[in-house]
Amino acid sequence: MITGLDHVALAVSDLGAAVAGYTALLGREPNWIGGDGGARHAWFQLPNMALDVIAPHGEGAFGDTIRKHLAEHGEGIWALAFTTPDIEAAAKLLGRRGIGGRTPGPVRSTHDDGRKRYWTSSGLDPADTGGLNILLIAPPRDGVAWPLSPPSQGEAAAVTQLDHVVIHTSNPDRALAIYGAKLGLDLRLDRSNADWGVRQLFFRCGDAVVEMGASLKTPASDAPDRFGGLAWRVADPDAVQARIAAAGFDVSDVRVGRKPGTKVFTVRSGVPAAPALMIQQDAEA
Repeated sequence: MITGLDHVALAVSDLGAAVAGYTALLGREPNWIGGDGGARHAWFQLPNMALDVIAPHGEGAFGDTIRKHLAEHGEGIWALAFTTPDIEAAAKLLGRRGIGGRTPGPVRSTHDDGRKRYWTSSGLDPADTGGLNILLIAPPRDGVAWPLSPPSQGEAAAVTQLDHVVIHTSNPDRALAIYGAKLGLDLRLDRSNADWGVRQLFFRCGDAVVEMGASLKTPASDAPDRFGGLAWRVADPDAVQARIAAAGFDVSDVRVGRKPGTKVFTVRSGVPAAPALMIQQDAEA
């Protein structure tokens, strides 16, 4: 039913500042800036997903939705959007599994140069998804994948793709039911670590991972889930760390990650809307 992570949507107040920030963070230029419906957005396309940065602009229902989110939650992740090859069938199946949602319908974005982009989307009911905005997205109508965002300072120092997105859950059993049994994501690992005080669920989704984290120090509850940060994959962490530091971000030193065979560094401040971790997989010791 779900074949991958289509995009992560961020809600921001100042699109220009956010575009500058993510261009500097990712080392890539957006491949689309435009909007419709009272909002403007910038699209950063990576091999395994896209980052959609959205800000309200003028009058329109979608802009009002983003304004409401900003007023209630501030800047941050607004939605996760999953790709499904048959959106009508997926929406019906999820309805039978207890997840309601909007009837799939068309969405349009008009580029600043006048070009138009169309796709089909369905928003699931947050009451059935642990309180988060989850979208279903059909593949491009013309079957042509969106071009990758070009590197701004060379490929070696650019982010290569998303590694994982973090969600904080108050109820891991509810998360297992929603993301595993109902959405059908592939649960690869369920582990608890008393030293860290956390239980973690790792769901594979195409070539990305949705990581759910639950505290072992508090009992499970019906409180809504919360989006956390984004972990970005890099090929050369030292080059990326140097580039990001030179751009004015507060970054940690490159260090060996908790997962064997990884190197990581944290972007501690300067990231618009969502905390960021940079990770190299299959790193040499």
